[in-house]
Amino acid sequence: MPQTSSCTPAPSRRSLLRALGGTAALGALAGCGVPAAYVAPGERAVADTSAADRRLKWANWPLYIDTDDDNPNRRPSLEGFEKRTGISVDYVEEINDNDEFFGKISPALMNHQSTGRDLIVISDWMCARFVRLGWVQKMDRAHQPNVAKHLDPLLRSPAFDKGRRYTVPYQSGITGIAYNRRKLGREIRHVKDLWASDLKGRVTLLSGLDESFALLMQGNGVDITRWTADDFHRVCDQVEREVRRGQIRRFTGNDYTKDLVSGDVLACQAYSGDVIQLQADNPDIHFVVPEEGAELWSDSLMIPDRARHKANAERLVDYYYDPEVAAKLAAWVNYVCPVPAAREVLAAAKDKDTAALADNTLIFPDSGMRERLAIARDITSTERVEFAKRWNRIAGL
Repeated sequence: MPQTSSCTPAPSRRSLLRALGGTAALGALAGCGVPAAYVAPGERAVADTSAADRRLKWANWPLYIDTDDDNPNRRPSLEGFEKRTGISVDYVEEINDNDEFFGKISPALMNHQSTGRDLIVISDWMCARFVRLGWVQKMDRAHQPNVAKHLDPLLRSPAFDKGRRYTVPYQSGITGIAYNRRKLGREIRHVKDLWASDLKGRVTLLSGLDESFALLMQGNGVDITRWTADDFHRVCDQVEREVRRGQIRRFTGNDYTKDLVSGDVLACQAYSGDVIQLQADNPDIHFVVPEEGAELWSDSLMIPDRARHKANAERLVDYYYDPEVAAKLAAWVNYVCPVPAAREVLAAAKDKDTAALADNTLIFPDSGMRERLAIARDITSTERVEFAKRWNRIAGL
């Protein structure tokens, strides 16, 4: 997820409560356990006006698309789409938090109304809720030959969306461990290394349940594609012990980067894309995919129910799977590119720094790293309320 997508639980809860009208609604919808909210397949679409109305509205996170070096209000890849297709795009940077955005558009979706958006980008763990609730439309791969050809095999079939019929990764990333090699004076290779005595009080974990649990499970040798409730509670027991003995300095959103840069923290859970940016100023900061493995996640594109420009949105999704376009985006955002063919495009770039990105394994993981990456099965509706209650108590949310 982009660096601006910081985990800010209190504002998110307040926004959701305002939108849904109280804690009962929050608890139920957070777990996706409200039968009345489900939308059947035959009720998700409206007449598509794409052919006559050459436009679409796309909601995304801030700072999550390439911009012109001289004019940040210009977005070269998006302008290329408009020029190529004649479709105008109303691009809105309105997503700052998954839960907050869920609260913003859920009243319309549960009431079978249009959200006013044709395309949205949210994290896969949240996408899973939308898919279960029937709040997104199945994409037509006949309109998306680039997706069919170029989507990374590692990302093709998560548990919540087999075959990626409802979601298409926009950018991906790895949740691993970042640490300051010079200040620590040694390497980190395992998740359990976070609990070493020389790191006492100098470790942070991500505060969000969905962002943190998978890597910790992998440290216990768990296959995160099929983890169990026992695996989850075992992790909670471990984290509670580390909190009690003062090993963990605090739980964070994306502000872990400030602690790492200042030296207040020597090792932390971290996102691969953030670390690439930090390394530009401090090469002593390393990112490691532990030997036990790390979580591969995505922020994905979806077409919500009753979108009026579905075909136009499908064309835009496919456009970003053109390797030339995917390379342009990858060079700017520095997350894991879901289009492996973009690597050759970057390698051929005349600019030396751009060409070097082709060899960055945090953008294009090599074969050894790919073997250690896995997509965690998502938390189900029946699990979420119980698990979130326990984790939030530990993290102080």
